Amino acid sequence: MARTDALVLGAGIVGTSVALHLAKRGLSVALLDRRAPGEETSYGNAGVIEGNTIFTPVFPSRLAALLRVALKRATEADYHLSSLLRVAPWLLQFRAYSRPERLLETVKAMRPLFAQAVAEHQALAAESGAQGYFRQEGWLKIYRSKAGLDAIAPELALAAELKLPNKVLGRDETLALEPHLAPAFDHAVHWTGASSVTNPLALTRAYAARFAALGGVLIKGDAHSLHRSGNLWRIDIAAGPVDAENVVVALGPWAPELLRSLGIRLPLGIKRGYHRHFRSRGNAGLNRPVLDTEYGYMVAPMEQGLRLTTGAEFAARDAPPSPVQLLRLMPAAQALFPLGEPVEAQPWMGCRPCMPDSRPVIGPAPQQRGLWLAIGHAHWGLTLGPATGRMIAEMMTGAAPFCDPAPYRAERFAR
Repeated sequence: MARTDALVLGAGIVGTSVALHLAKRGLSVALLDRRAPGEETSYGNAGVIEGNTIFTPVFPSRLAALLRVALKRATEADYHLSSLLRVAPWLLQFRAYSRPERLLETVKAMRPLFAQAVAEHQALAAESGAQGYFRQEGWLKIYRSKAGLDAIAPELALAAELKLPNKVLGRDETLALEPHLAPAFDHAVHWTGASSVTNPLALTRAYAARFAALGGVLIKGDAHSLHRSGNLWRIDIAAGPVDAENVVVALGPWAPELLRSLGIRLPLGIKRGYHRHFRSRGNAGLNRPVLDTEYGYMVAPMEQGLRLTTGAEFAARDAPPSPVQLLRLMPAAQALFPLGEPVEAQPWMGCRPCMPDSRPVIGPAPQQRGLWLAIGHAHWGLTLGPATGRMIAEMMTGAAPFCDPAPYRAERFAR
């Protein structure tokens, strides 16, 4: 029987970062997943380290936007009719947290994590030899009309107050940065303080390799075998049981089943998303990720090609893929970007684990000694993985966390 100080369940970017930070502090750590590190949800993002994020996504407030989604004409969101009753309670909570006063609470709560995001990645990348995956070119948000730019005036005012660097650009200034874009837009905002990565999977693997170099153990197995064994936690794998005093659940969209078996119920919802890589036309390309705000998709230059990512799809986690959003996006995307032929035969699909208040759950689980949670990172798993890892490691080892962990406690959802 194996014994370790800590067992981390889930080897996405969040779990891998948690395991690495624990190993850096001298703990014996095992990192468990059914697949190799980074091969599930963490693989399919736009690669932006969004230290500049202020406002999180909100429930649509305009009737026209709601009708477009309801009539399945929207590019930024889609749904499966068969799943509406199941997701309706979560959507109603999400709508409640989208009210202006609640949204400002979220801004205040999330800013310490976002503010630390880029620096924490830089620190792990330096010791993992992964600096080559990073670009320091920021990212662009494209606005196809002046009205679209005017609508974000509150965001830009708050960015100035928070001293988050950005530049509002006209069409010609934008084309100077990205000369292969078509001039099918009015303005852009260049968020200069953000970083991006060219291969999120390779980055997670680099962090996992650093974890192993520090003595961490990577094991394959089923996290749902977790149970109490005396005063310890036990996981059963093919080689035999593994015991640990502390367990960190970082299973993303697969966390609810395990937590329910332990008597923990949290309102974790699923936003499915798709991406597909495309070759560029001729020698065209992009220097940084670009978000088309009107249509709700992003194109990011990756090692595999130009990665086109979609917005949210509300459906059962394990329902068959239905990448209709990509089909709706293609005319607008091909009119703006130098997209050539697709690289893969089929689009990739993943599931973003989302709390209705757009904050992750980070910290000790309620009424379960030695159980820790690092789940619900929504659109920012890549961004916040290392910061989450540091916070969990600091709390678990008795050090002072770099910021107040109270806004991320699971108990905020207690009834």
